[in-house]
Amino acid sequence: MSDELSDADIAMDSKSLYREETFTDRRVGTLQRLTPVTASGDTDAARPVLYVGQTQVLTPAGALPLSFEVPASSLDDAIAKFGEGAKQALARTMRRLEEMRREQASSIIVPGAAPPGGPGGPGGRLMR
Repeated sequence: MSDELSDADIAMDSKSLYREETFTDRRVGTLQRLTPVTASGDTDAARPVLYVGQTQVLTPAGALPLSFEVPASSLDDAIAKFGEGAKQALARTMRRLEEMRREQASSIIVPGAAPPGGPGGPGGRLMR
């Protein structure tokens, strides 16, 4: 593991820098405005400003954090689109959790059953 870390290319991309500003209503969530900047810190007008919303939804299992991009042209626009973006992020997250639950359920090994790909399983043959 430590070899993997020491071999990793840990370097910032000076052409992909953003200045982060955080806005919150202290009730529902936060919006980050990511303004593209050059390596000298000047605003890079050639790239678009990005908005990222963050909130959490309470579930029976606890708080579920959500983070999502908000397609907006201004802070006012991002604030107006925050709720819909959060709903879409929640729907995507719930679909993904359901997929993961199904995958986990289908990987349960039943005692006495042959493992997948093993003798008697798909692709396998019983030897006599």
